[in-house]
Amino acid sequence: MSRTTFPENGGAHTPPDGSQDGTGDGLEGGGVTAGRPERNGAGEGLLGRAAAGAGLVTTAGAGALLSVGAFLGLYVRPVSDDWCALWKARDLGVLGITADFYRTQNGRVTNAFLTGVLYADDMTGPKLLPALLVVTLGAGLFLLAREALRALRLPVPAVALAAAVTVVEALLFFAGTRPYQALLWAPATLSHTVPSVLGVWAVIWAVRAARGRRRARGAAVAGALLVGAAAGMLSEPFVATAGTAAAVVGLLCLPGLGWARDRYATTWCTAWCLGLGIGLVLLTTSPGARWRRAQQPEKPLTAGEIGETVRDWLRIWETIGGQWAYAGAVAAGVLLGLAVALAAGDRGPRTRPGGSARPPLWLLAVLPVPLIALASLVAAYGLRSGYGPTGWTYARTWTSFLVPFLLTLGAYGAWLGHTLGRRFGPAARPSGTPAPESSGAERTPDLKTSAPDPRSTEPPEAPRTPRARRDRAVRLTVLVLAGSLTAASLAALVPTVRTTATQTVSRSVAWDRQNARIRAGIADGATEATYRPLLIGGLAEPFFTEVYARDWAARCAATYYGVDRLRRG
Repeated sequence: MSRTTFPENGGAHTPPDGSQDGTGDGLEGGGVTAGRPERNGAGEGLLGRAAAGAGLVTTAGAGALLSVGAFLGLYVRPVSDDWCALWKARDLGVLGITADFYRTQNGRVTNAFLTGVLYADDMTGPKLLPALLVVTLGAGLFLLAREALRALRLPVPAVALAAAVTVVEALLFFAGTRPYQALLWAPATLSHTVPSVLGVWAVIWAVRAARGRRRARGAAVAGALLVGAAAGMLSEPFVATAGTAAAVVGLLCLPGLGWARDRYATTWCTAWCLGLGIGLVLLTTSPGARWRRAQQPEKPLTAGEIGETVRDWLRIWETIGGQWAYAGAVAAGVLLGLAVALAAGDRGPRTRPGGSARPPLWLLAVLPVPLIALASLVAAYGLRSGYGPTGWTYARTWTSFLVPFLLTLGAYGAWLGHTLGRRFGPAARPSGTPAPESSGAERTPDLKTSAPDPRSTEPPEAPRTPRARRDRAVRLTVLVLAGSLTAASLAALVPTVRTTATQTVSRSVAWDRQNARIRAGIADGATEATYRPLLIGGLAEPFFTEVYARDWAARCAATYYGVDRLRRG
């Protein structure tokens, strides 16, 4: 924001089973069918109700935290880069601030355009942005996960899925070291959270277009190019994360590998990477980016510099690993996987036959780990180049790889929960195992005891053998443990939310009082104003430095108020 900050072909396919349900496949445009499995009663008993109850409680808890965060947006007041954005959006307009960013600031054209729109009505936009981020990111993650379950031909337990999504969101915004910057400070969320929102919705568009005609797919590919270019001019760490992931997915979806029937997925990923590249080139070659690099000259990429970058990268992950609440993403995933297994009963994911040339499934399972590690390493290098030795501490920039990190934890948890649910559920008995032989007398049914009630909507209950009781106990234990860990992780966020709420509201009251005094003095003809810094979230305020000529925050605040100079109060 300011000169001293670095913000940062083909038609529709018929499923192999001949169905026309239209639920479709994933990006591969027919590689995996996604018909909805019929409901059965495997999860309608005690465990099913318990799983639904755990999901409701989890959703309520995480939703409450997110609601508080969204509501706190109403108490957001200018701080740090807000001061410069306010007067530039007011005096220069949307196009003017966009040109200013390109020529003199950092080259982030998309960021500048969104800033101009957001601050067009003073602080109204930044106050509403947190709620908009919570809703759009949560809805996008829910729809994306639903598409993934449908592609695997698994049921979609809406409550458990909503619980997993809200837990991931709560951890993203409140488990880090800078919660205020992660959700409430618009300059950071525009650069580092909005790109993830754009990426999630772009993938949803691509997946749904895969079930459509050629025109829908072409529009999705063109959209990937445009959205990618816009995201490329928002955040360099996001370019590294999304570009690496899309390049690998595009290679894996080449038709020769058996994961996709056509080249739609590869074409989409290519367009996405091309768009990111175009945006990044426009950003890095801009006069503003060249000026910024001149303030922090790049050091030669020597062995020593590489070693320091790796140490910064390790510090980042040591900080992330030190927050045990992130385990809640795994636990919420286990709840989701168990709920899926309970709803699916004795049916598991079904894929189209054949495909022996496909890469092994374990490769897809472990692939996110090196991709996230590589993306975060590139981000650490960029932070060190842009900020210096303390660049790794700018936790607001970690969002670009924290989103896939949390999604990966949730996916691993869902796999574990689904595996345990099937291992100790109705599907535990190997298919094809004959039922025990019974005598003729036993084959004569006792109508009083074995005939099902035709009025009942519940499935007939299987005999309770010792193994069945053991399996039910195991699944119940998994449910209780996962639910408890999820609740504990959310409880660990409560002090952070409470502290953030107290600081934000208290600062808003003090700021409003001070703002009224300054406005009254200006109305009386004052050309200077006294301002007392109101610090929050580790962000700069006027008088963060003793040299006024270098105090961009004070000068931007003075321009915002229309006075010649601010005096420290």
